[in-house]
Amino acid sequence: MGIATINPATGETLKTFEPLTDAEIETKLAVAKRAFEHYRQTSLTQRAAWMKEAARILAENKQEFGKLMTQEMGKPIKAAIAETEKCALVCRYYAENAAEFLADVPASTDASQSFVRYQPMGPILAVMPWNFPFWQVFRFAAPALMAGNVGLLKHASNVPQCAVKIEEIFRQAGFPEGAFQTLLVGADKVAAIVADDRVMAATLTGSEGAGISLASIAGKHLKKTVLELGGSDPFIVLESADLEAAVSTAVTARMLNNGQSCIAAKRFIVVDAIADTFAQRLVEKFQALKIGDPMHPDTDLGPLATPGMLKELDELVQECITRGSKVLTGGKPLTDLPGNYYPPTILTDFPPGTPAESEEFFGPVALLFRVANIDEAIALANSIPYGLGASAWTNVEDERDRLINELEAGAVFINGMVKSDPRLPFGGIKRSGYGRELGIQGIHEFVNIKTVWVK
Repeated sequence: MGIATINPATGETLKTFEPLTDAEIETKLAVAKRAFEHYRQTSLTQRAAWMKEAARILAENKQEFGKLMTQEMGKPIKAAIAETEKCALVCRYYAENAAEFLADVPASTDASQSFVRYQPMGPILAVMPWNFPFWQVFRFAAPALMAGNVGLLKHASNVPQCAVKIEEIFRQAGFPEGAFQTLLVGADKVAAIVADDRVMAATLTGSEGAGISLASIAGKHLKKTVLELGGSDPFIVLESADLEAAVSTAVTARMLNNGQSCIAAKRFIVVDAIADTFAQRLVEKFQALKIGDPMHPDTDLGPLATPGMLKELDELVQECITRGSKVLTGGKPLTDLPGNYYPPTILTDFPPGTPAESEEFFGPVALLFRVANIDEAIALANSIPYGLGASAWTNVEDERDRLINELEAGAVFINGMVKSDPRLPFGGIKRSGYGRELGIQGIHEFVNIKTVWVK
């Protein structure tokens, strides 16, 4: 696919872009290198002022930016506006806290003075996905820029206007030329950019395959990477849970971003004692969701981002059905709408060998599993190669402690849905990636952690 805005609600191509030439890429890398040498000398106070201005621009133009996101990748407009607000939040968070996070850390040694100092690395490449086209970028950029690095963005090719707009926001906020640049290039150019000596590290949010490719290239050139990859997050409901709260949250957790989220709840693991009631209520709420034009403020579920993603999702669903799985609601594309629409779907009763055992269903499809007890719930939750997030519902303290300790995930949320928060680190384990974004840990990923010893 070329670099273009194709409205997923209609299939209409709205705008196309010419990819950068090799010469233009070279120019931008040179600009990034020069910019870093100056930008790294700016004070944290100055960076914070620019970052707060970026937050102001985001907050004041949230309707415009939200519309742009919805137009390019199809999320409901109310969710897109909320995403813009969250971007403003992360900018303010690091503007207010970076000085503390980056302060020298003293140590007691045999020296007269010894401490740890955090210093920037240089240009950092961010390979970012389409599903949260503003948030994924800003959660990288805010800590990276506050740490004194400069950013290079290779965004997904179906959200080019978002990519261009983000660079414009940082420029309008006062950041110097070259502090943050968008590279309108295809995936075929990433390897050479990562290999370039001027690029010091890279971060990627995307598929497992994309992560493997980037990490392989970066490893060959001894460059650090942070990867946030796929997930098939469990949503465990035990007998003591507040069932109504769990069901309501389950809908939100699965339908977030039209079901296209790495941290969306995908596997609903419910104990037998309450499974029938849970399933009935979930079906009712799924069927009540309003599907349609994502620009309408009352729309709950918009289209999938591309026709290819619709096809891939349906193939997984149909394979489950063919192998004997049961459909509680949904189960096939909506052909009466012009765009890439798939209905809220619930599958259950999975025979061995279905994709539900190991695949990520990237769309509005819930996989419902029944288990006898907490032991089976934990074992099933941990049985897949992913380990991004996990949500678990119980009001029994011993069960809560077991879930926190035994679930294999980068984040465990008790009686709530998995979500990112600037104040907490975010990332996965196993094949969901490594490294952390957000929190103090996020700003420390792309710095030189320098030991200083003075006799």
